[in-house]
Amino acid sequence: SFPQKVLNRLFKLTDCQQTFHVNMVCLVDKVQPKILSLKRILEEYIKYRQTVIKRRTKYNLIRAKEAIHILEGLQVAIDNINQVIELIKKSENKEEAKNALIKKFGLTDMQAQAILEIRLHQLAHLERQKNKEELNEKKNLAKELEEILANPGMVLDIIKKEVKEIKIRYGDERRTKVIPRGAKKFKEEDLIPNEPTVLMITRDGYIKRVSPEDFKIQNRGGRGVVGFSVKDEDSVEQLIATTSHANVLFFTTKGRVFQLKAYDVPQASRVARGKAIVNFLEIQEDEKISTVLPVPALKNYKYLFFSTKKGVVKKVGIDAFKNVRRSGLIALKLRGDDVLTWTKPTSGEDEIVLVSGKGQAIRFREKDLRPMGRTAFGVRGIRLKADDLLVGAEIIAKSKEKGSNLLIVTENGFGKTTTLNNYHVQGRGGLGLKTAKISKKTGRIVGSRIIAEKSEFTNLLLISQAGQIIRLAISSVPSLSRTTQGVRLMRFKEDGDKVGSFTLI
Repeated sequence: SFPQKVLNRLFKLTDCQQTFHVNMVCLVDKVQPKILSLKRILEEYIKYRQTVIKRRTKYNLIRAKEAIHILEGLQVAIDNINQVIELIKKSENKEEAKNALIKKFGLTDMQAQAILEIRLHQLAHLERQKNKEELNEKKNLAKELEEILANPGMVLDIIKKEVKEIKIRYGDERRTKVIPRGAKKFKEEDLIPNEPTVLMITRDGYIKRVSPEDFKIQNRGGRGVVGFSVKDEDSVEQLIATTSHANVLFFTTKGRVFQLKAYDVPQASRVARGKAIVNFLEIQEDEKISTVLPVPALKNYKYLFFSTKKGVVKKVGIDAFKNVRRSGLIALKLRGDDVLTWTKPTSGEDEIVLVSGKGQAIRFREKDLRPMGRTAFGVRGIRLKADDLLVGAEIIAKSKEKGSNLLIVTENGFGKTTTLNNYHVQGRGGLGLKTAKISKKTGRIVGSRIIAEKSEFTNLLLISQAGQIIRLAISSVPSLSRTTQGVRLMRFKEDGDKVGSFTLI
């Protein structure tokens, strides 16, 4: 079930992961070998490269000056070609000709020898011009080499240039990972790619992790694809978009909270049922997961807002959930048969929208709700009718209020968005306003979401109670007034099937 843990075990028990001790010994100043630090050995390497470059430059300078010397002698011969030819013709042998050239034109032995070895085709006009250009080139080279020897800064520039050339020519991706001395052994997290993932939880307590790429984008009103293999009468209730390395908080219907790494949930195929969540969290038999929050998504917030099925609300400082033990913590005390259904992060300056299954909605300021302790019961958020229950609790961020919309989805696959301007701010605890026309055709509202004008989410993922999934663009959901029923977002393959849950990705 956990291949990464198996790999960690292999690292521990085999040579797949090994520690190598490196003694960096260097012969310093040609005197004695010494064990050097990383900084010292780099300094010695630079000194060594300086010596190499200076020696190479001196050698090239000697060769350049020799070439200049020969070319200057050839130039003398070319400028006095007729006299040179006449002198050579009158000589008895090569040695006599060489001495005559030295005496006549003040040449050196090397220059005279080069003149005697010159070929006739080198006397052509183009060859003479080429000799002159080569002489100028060698003089420029000699000047440049002398500057390098006189300027230590230029030597360092050459070292930098040559090291970069080596990197370009021979550099490739390291096949092994080097970690500092004293660093901890590889953790499971080091072996798992940190990539987008989706957690899926069913009503009966099964959970799995899948890639968002398993669901291709489709048009509004389509049938979707099979996204979960559920047993009889089970249904998918939660979809959470996060990353595989994220710590995830699990809030239960009994008001408790647990913490788990996302990668601890086994990755499964799109149609797999998943694993029972009791294998990962110490929850009771009659306890279910109501809300899942990735910890990285909470870093810019101050509070967690809680809401129950019966409209009770509470907010608690996020710091109260920094250290969640394995056995869980109390997040909210409940009265009677009430259950904790929503947990949302807030900034302390936001507004809250509560939506009921029969189409009522109330909008009030977060400041109307004072912070409480973890074990407090909470206060009334909306007054519900006897046969109505809360189905949505949304946060309106102050910075994203302008241009935002409230998305609602009904159990028979209808949905719409409505601009927040249609919901005026009221006092906490009232009846609220009508937010949708509910009928037998649409069924009750199953949930709501706030869609910001420049939202990071672009797609809507709906899943039915039978495990049917459809992914569609949020832009395809029309914006309509509060009192309309919306449009069809999803058609069902099975009679009697209904929308179980949805999420934004």
